[in-house]
Amino acid sequence: MRVTVFGASGLLGQELVKELSGDHLTALSSKDADLRDAVHIRAAVQNSRPDWIILSAAYTDVDGCESHRDRAFAVNCEGAINVAQAAREAGSRLLFVSTDYVFDGTKRDPYQTSDARNPTSVYGASKARAEERLLEILPEVCITRTSWLFGHGGKCFPATILKLAASRPEISVVNDQRGSPTFTSDLASALVKLCRASAHGIVHVTNSGDCTWFDFASEIVRQSGLPTTVKPVTTAEFPRPAKRPAYSVLSPESLHAYSIHMPEWRDALRRYLGGLPASSLSTVV
Repeated sequence: MRVTVFGASGLLGQELVKELSGDHLTALSSKDADLRDAVHIRAAVQNSRPDWIILSAAYTDVDGCESHRDRAFAVNCEGAINVAQAAREAGSRLLFVSTDYVFDGTKRDPYQTSDARNPTSVYGASKARAEERLLEILPEVCITRTSWLFGHGGKCFPATILKLAASRPEISVVNDQRGSPTFTSDLASALVKLCRASAHGIVHVTNSGDCTWFDFASEIVRQSGLPTTVKPVTTAEFPRPAKRPAYSVLSPESLHAYSIHMPEWRDALRRYLGGLPASSLSTVV
């Protein structure tokens, strides 16, 4: 399979590169290909002539998007459109990585792929609009929504918690936002399987199970054997520029339709922690 990955140096992109090591891969980082440059993107796709393009590149600073709306839409929406148009010209399939932030978080049961988009942040709005435009440009596009990514090779929630727990006897974590932590290694594997299955339409792809950020942090500390106390707090106590969905659990039915099943998030966390150097799990001082 010939695959071109945009965003190859990102948290997910690094895992996609590993997963596709046995394929004919063109791995492009943001330095190699700026999504906002339509001419450059078209040339990159024409040169690689992939069967599949996986678009994992995005402006993912959720709070930064609030104060840089133009940049968020230029990268996450217009950039995605540039890739879709290049894919259409080259006759390539496209898998687009989207987000749980396209929903408002007001449900209390898992979001289905058919649920209406209603983003409450600039980041979510830029990705939601991209989804709509891509479906118009490439009806056979595969849009994969995921959530709460963590993995090796970059910043992520577990890494932050471990760093804090190494220097504090107590940390406070939000307990009124619920979602599904997703390990980039597991996600990359599932995305490649979707490509091999010629998937199309919207597919929700997260590790199984759900929790709050407090639950997640508590499990990180527990599995790491650190003595740090994790204290539950409300979102109101930790205001952020961008509004987060209070509930963004995604139903796995669309993924199961392709006979793909994701490991449970606690198991994914165990494997993530097992892949860290011992120095990352130092005891609180």
